[in-house]
Formats: sequence, C-alpha cells, structure tokens
Amino acid sequence: IHLTLRVNDYLLGLFLGVGLKLVDFKLEFGRLWDEEEMRIVLADEISPDNCRLWDVKSNMKLDKDRFRQDLGGVQEAYQEVARRLGVLPVEVEGEASEGEDPRTPRVVN
Repeated sequence: IHLTLRVNDYLLGLFLGVGLKLVDFKLEFGRLWDEEEMRIVLADEISPDNCRLWDVKSNMKLDKDRFRQDLGGVQEAYQEVARRLGVLPVEVEGEASEGEDPRTPRVVN
C-alpha cells in the first residue's frame, strides 16, 4: 500500500503541474526475485489508457473515456497530454498518409 500511495502522490503532482486533474488510475504490480530477495515493482505503463485525466479548468476529458463515450478527438486528446508532459519533440499535426499507421506521430519542422 505504501508504494501505491507514493505513486499516487507523485502522479497527482506531475499532472497538476501541467494543468491536468488525475481523477483515477489503475496500476499493476509484479514480484521481482533477486537471489534470495523479492521486491514488489510497478509493472504497468502510465498513460491516458489507464488513467482518467481531465483538464483542470474545463474538465474536458483527455483520456480513454473520449473513445468509450464516443466523444471523438481521441488522438488529439492523447497528443495534448503528451504535449503538456513535454514528451513530443515538436508539434505533431495532420492526417496519416495512405499506408501510414495513423497512431505514429509525424514531426512537423
């Protein structure tokens, strides 16, 4: 439980710092054996697929609920989260070309 609370505190601050409200999230843990010692490790991704993230000012949903509730703009919402967290190198925009995976961000110089 201690590890879960620490992760919660960290994520709350991380997302609040970029204008996102962390409504809830799911974590998966695993056991890692090292010689005679067992450690509990966080074994899941942290993404809009397993977190509910809303804009602090507008409460706009920027997570998997956009898909589940047929709100549209799923790709744009995920890109907005990535942009706020600083994980996109530069602006990403535009539609995918024929034969191109639409989930692959394209970098615009």
